Amino acid sequence: MRLENEFASVDVELDTGANGPRLKIVDLRTGHVGYLDPFELETLSWLEKDALAPFFDPSRSRWKTIEAGDLEGLP
Repeated sequence: MRLENEFASVDVELDTGANGPRLKIVDLRTGHVGYLDPFELETLSWLEKDALAPFFDPSRSRWKTIEAGDLEGLP
C-alpha cells in the first residue's frame, strides 16, 4: 500500500520473511527501509502524541546526513 502526503511518500507492506510477521516501511524518496514488529506497533497505538513528537523532527536524524551540495536535487 502506498501512503503519500506533501511531506512523505512510503510503501507499507506485511513482511513474513523474519521470525514472525512485521510491517515493512519503505521511504520512496530515499529507499530507506524500516520494520516494525507487532509489539512496536502496539506501543505506537497507545502512546500519547506528545511522546512521539521528538521522532517527527527531521532535524534530529533525517537531515543530518544531507550535505549542502545534495540540496540541489531535492524537490
